[in-house]
Amino acid sequence: MRFKYRSFITAILVLASGSSNASSFNLSLIGAYSIPTGTQFQGVEFGGISGLDRAQNGSYYAISDDRGGERGTPRFYNIDLNYDSDGFHGVTINNQTYMKRSDGTTFPATSRTVDPEGIRVAPNGNLYLSSEGNWNANPALRYQPFVREMQMDGTFVREFATPSIYNYVDNTTTGGRNNKLFEALTVSPNGTLFTANEDALIQDGSITTLTSGSAIRLTALDSVTGQAIAQYGYQLPQIPVDAVPGAPFGPDNGLPDLLAISDTQFIAVERAFASGIGNTIRLIQTEISSTTTDISTIVSLVGANYKPMSREVLLDMAINYQGVQMDNIEAITWGKTLANGNRTLILAADNNFATTQVTQFIALEVVPVPVPAAWILMFSGLATLTVRKQFTSRSKA
Repeated sequence: MRFKYRSFITAILVLASGSSNASSFNLSLIGAYSIPTGTQFQGVEFGGISGLDRAQNGSYYAISDDRGGERGTPRFYNIDLNYDSDGFHGVTINNQTYMKRSDGTTFPATSRTVDPEGIRVAPNGNLYLSSEGNWNANPALRYQPFVREMQMDGTFVREFATPSIYNYVDNTTTGGRNNKLFEALTVSPNGTLFTANEDALIQDGSITTLTSGSAIRLTALDSVTGQAIAQYGYQLPQIPVDAVPGAPFGPDNGLPDLLAISDTQFIAVERAFASGIGNTIRLIQTEISSTTTDISTIVSLVGANYKPMSREVLLDMAINYQGVQMDNIEAITWGKTLANGNRTLILAADNNFATTQVTQFIALEVVPVPVPAAWILMFSGLATLTVRKQFTSRSKA
């Protein structure tokens, strides 16, 4: 009886103290800082920031999605972000590093062979990166998506065995869609990597529209073996806003990044764009529960019977959020802890090297939601009753 009693008390204390879910914290805007398109660093244009992660020393690694053949050699940066509870004060670019292929050469500066999108610091001090690859009707010029590990100097270490269902086939009947693959990348506390396609694979149905959402696959990768160990479905909602009439291209929605809260809980970034209107950014809490279906063996999600990951809106930042004109947010990471003890989140925008956009950084404060005193009293009362009942039962025995 002693073990059962202690377990009951522990459960009460956990419930009373709250957990890492959408009801246990709020997100509050601290401020934003922008770097103009065209800014040069070491003779190369800075921009295209699609992934961001904080290092142990407090600096950040930011990856550019320059594929080569655009602004220069594919690269990542180390930067410092200067912000506190009073606002976002500045960004310092410390250095840039060219990424290397398995043969030790850098990715070409004059042709598209890679599309860097995600970057994370590995537990061993190396870096993980994800690439959407590059679709081309000519197989000789077609490069598949990947997740790799590299050293801090960009040297190739290894490539993870991502499922072949993501690969480009014909961009029509099956496989990955052009520029819709591995943007999201995160590492859970136990070291597992997770990556996901930005929008539906061809065999999984249509991409998002103004009237319907799409099905995305989140894949778990074992950091020791390099193998895929599970896969889960995520439901991306319909596009929230239409483009203006006569816009050069239609509206879209996608999943550009994920950030692990725990081994099973994540913050997903949903990024929608409507030409002539602007960007709608949603931060979503999503979870792999005990009832979430492993869809690894499901060939097509169209009409399939499966339970996807949960989806709960944490923050909806539409077009102009509290005076900040939202740009093309593609990256999320944990930031520093503020003087008041609260954690922070950092978002970053890919400017697409466009003069109409900026490289934007946004800081958010993670504000815990206090547990109502009435709840604590109620749980304390329940605990007291349990103790009395256990004591009475044992006395009668």
